[in-house]
Amino acid sequence: MSRDISDPVRDIPPGILLIRSIRGRDWNIKTYRYMVLIITFIAYTGYHASRKPSSIVKSVLDPEPNKNSNLIIPWPVGDLFIGKEVMVTNTSIDAGGSRKNKGWAPFNGKDGTSKLGEIDVAFLACYSMGMYVAGHLGDRLDLRLFLTTGMIGSGIFVALFGMGYFWNIHVFWFYLVMQMVAGLFQATGWPSVVAVIGNWFGKRKRGLIMGIWNAHTSVGNICGSLLAASVLDYGWGWSFILPGAFIFLGGIMVYMFLAAYPEDVGFADLNGSPVEAATLPDDVETQISKDGMAGDEQNTDPRFTSVNRRSVGLLEACLIPGVIPFALCLFFAKLVAYTFLYWLPFYLSHTAIDGKYMSVKSAGNLSTLFDVGGIVGGILAGYISDRLKARAITAASFMYAAIPAMLLYRSYGYMSKSINVVLMMIAGLFVNGPYALITTAVSADLGTHSSLRGDSRALATVTAIIDGTGSIGAALGPLLTGFLSTKGWDAVFVMLTVGAFTAGLLISQLVVTEVKEKFCKQMPSRQNDLAGPASHPLLSERR
Repeated sequence: MSRDISDPVRDIPPGILLIRSIRGRDWNIKTYRYMVLIITFIAYTGYHASRKPSSIVKSVLDPEPNKNSNLIIPWPVGDLFIGKEVMVTNTSIDAGGSRKNKGWAPFNGKDGTSKLGEIDVAFLACYSMGMYVAGHLGDRLDLRLFLTTGMIGSGIFVALFGMGYFWNIHVFWFYLVMQMVAGLFQATGWPSVVAVIGNWFGKRKRGLIMGIWNAHTSVGNICGSLLAASVLDYGWGWSFILPGAFIFLGGIMVYMFLAAYPEDVGFADLNGSPVEAATLPDDVETQISKDGMAGDEQNTDPRFTSVNRRSVGLLEACLIPGVIPFALCLFFAKLVAYTFLYWLPFYLSHTAIDGKYMSVKSAGNLSTLFDVGGIVGGILAGYISDRLKARAITAASFMYAAIPAMLLYRSYGYMSKSINVVLMMIAGLFVNGPYALITTAVSADLGTHSSLRGDSRALATVTAIIDGTGSIGAALGPLLTGFLSTKGWDAVFVMLTVGAFTAGLLISQLVVTEVKEKFCKQMPSRQNDLAGPASHPLLSERR
C-alpha cells in the first residue's frame, strides 16, 4: 500500500513494508494486534534476560569456600540439583590438591557482598531516575525508534560488563559505570512497551490480556538464568555477553516490525477519538477485521495522528486519581520482587537444603521456579481484577497473602528439595501477581483515564511515574539485602514482610472506595427487586 509523502503519520516499519510487498495486501487489525503482542513480549523478555546475569554470577565473583565437588552438566541437560562445581578460571590449588575458586577482584574481599549490592543499586537507581525521563520522551518521540535505541544500548553495555572478564579488569568503577549506563538504557523499555499495548488494546479484558502478556517478565528471568548458567563454565563474562546479544538482536526486530501506533499503519486511534476501543461494538470490530485492507479504515485526519496528539506533563499525570497511591504501593512491591530477582540464586547457593548445598548453576536454575509461580500469579491477578472490576482489592489481597507465603518459605524451605520448590512457587505467585497487575493493567487504565482529554497521550508518562517510583524500591531492596544478609537471612525476610504489608496498606483508601462502589451498585438492584413491578413507571401507568 502506498502512502502520500505529505501524510503526517510516521514511517511504516520496513519489515511491514516488505511483508506488504510480498503479500500484495495488508493485515487486518487482529493480525496487527497479535504481532504487537508477540514483538513486545519478546522485547521485554530480552530486557529482563539481560538483567539476570548479575544474580547468577554473584557466587562466582564472591564465592563461599569449602563447598567444592566435581563438575556436572547443569539442568535442563542434567540434574536440577548438582553439587558445587569447579570453576575453570581464577582457581588455585589448596593444600589437599583440589581446585578452589578464588572469586574475582574486587568482589572477592571481605566487603565483596556489599560491593555486589552497590552494583545492583547503581543499576536500579539509574533505571528508576531514567524512567521518569524515558516516560515523558516516550510520549513525545516515536516509540519504535525509542525502544530500538534502548534495546541496542542495553545489549552493548551488558556485554561490556562481561568483557571485563576477558580484558582482566579488576577495578570497581568500571563495573559500576557499565551497570549505571545499562540502567539508563533499560529505563526505555517498560514505559514504551506498556504504551504500545495501551495504544492497540482497549480496557475490555485488559487485566487478563496484560496478565498473560506480562509473563515476559518471568520468561525473561528464566531465559536470562538459563542463558547465563549455560555458559558459566567458559568464564563468567560469557554469562553477560549472551543475554546482551539477545536483547541487541531483539532491538533490530523491533525496528523492523513493530507498529507502535494503529494510526501509523492506517487504523484509527483505538483509545481516543474517533474510535473508542472500550465501547467499540463486537460487530464493528469484526467488520474491521474482515475488511483486511487497512486503507479502508485509514484515518487521514491529522488531528488524530500519532504525531499530533498532545503529551501531558509529569505534574498533570501525577494528578490523575490513583496514580500516586499505586506508585507508592509499587515502591514496596518491587522492593520485595527485586530482592528475590537479584538475591534468590545467592540465597539458594548459601543455604543448606536437606543438609546439602547446591552449586551456583543449580541455584540459578532452581530460582527460575519462582518466576514460574510469578507467571501464574500475573495471569491470576489480571483475571480476578477483570472479573471483580477491582484492581486495588486484587493487588492488596495478593500483597497480604505474600506475607505468610514468604515466612513459610523461610521457615520450611530448607527441609527438603520438594518443599522448597513448592513454597518458592507459591511465594512467586503472590509476590509477582500484584507487581505485574500494577505495572500493566493499572498503568494502562490510568494512562487512558477519563480525566484526560481525548487527544492527550499519557500512557508512557503514567507508566514511568508508577514504575519509576517502584524502581526506587527495587534499588533499595537489593541494597539493603547486601548489608542485612551479613547479619543473617532472617533479617532479610523481616524486611520483605514489612515491605509487603506496607504495599497493601498504601492502597487501603482505594480498596475502601472500590468496596463502597460494589455496595452502592448492589443496593439499587436489591431495592428494585424488593419493590416489585409496582415500582416500574410504565407498569404503574397501566394500572
